[in-house]
Amino acid sequence: MDGVGQSRRDFMVTSAVGGIGLFAANLLVQESALAHMPLAEGAAMAPIKAQNVVKVSLTINGKPQSLELDSRVVLLDALRERLGMTGTKKGCDQGQCGACTVLIDGERALACLTLAATLEGRKVITIEGLAEGDQLHPMQAAFIKHDAFQCGYCTPGQICSAVGVLSEARRGHVSHVTADVGTGTTSLSNDEIRERMSGNICRCGAYPGIVAAVQEAHSGRQSAQTWQFATETQLAAVRKETGHETV
Repeated sequence: MDGVGQSRRDFMVTSAVGGIGLFAANLLVQESALAHMPLAEGAAMAPIKAQNVVKVSLTINGKPQSLELDSRVVLLDALRERLGMTGTKKGCDQGQCGACTVLIDGERALACLTLAATLEGRKVITIEGLAEGDQLHPMQAAFIKHDAFQCGYCTPGQICSAVGVLSEARRGHVSHVTADVGTGTTSLSNDEIRERMSGNICRCGAYPGIVAAVQEAHSGRQSAQTWQFATETQLAAVRKETGHETV
């Protein structure tokens, strides 16, 4: 009788999986139905209102902003939810990934750990404020040239952090890998750049391109671009494909 029918174990596993799937489906249906039910008259609801409201006046990307916020609101949420500046990304929300890095009075800062109420009279620069019109900031241009991103989610924080790194270097700030902390350094090696940018995580692993971009923006040494945008002729050829070509 070997090989005929199901074993007891297979039957039990199949039954359990089917039961869990049915339970989950029923639960989703019930939750959907409850979500669309109108509230009963006189039903109690927890009011959502700001507490300890504070008024904050600051400058963001060169424009004065006046906000009335709950004293617990962090800069990241104020930028994204109150001002619609979604370039600054919410990653870990714990100050560990660097995706929300902005510049406050020229210094790097993590927007997810900075209370907006502490920024009275301060100047904030986000990724939206680096370019001047259609003219990209040199760091932005270098990131594009060296293909220093893949998904791009961490890129705004990476670029803001890199701009802050170069500013720190110009002021002679040292790092953990600086050979002589007594004299400081204004010329950054690749190791220096890696150390100073280590607080910004790229899950895609675009670190070689990031280091190359920061180094070019820092040193001014131009390197050849290893890729190029498709031309209109190439795009036109692709659009005329019959469906059998490999693109």
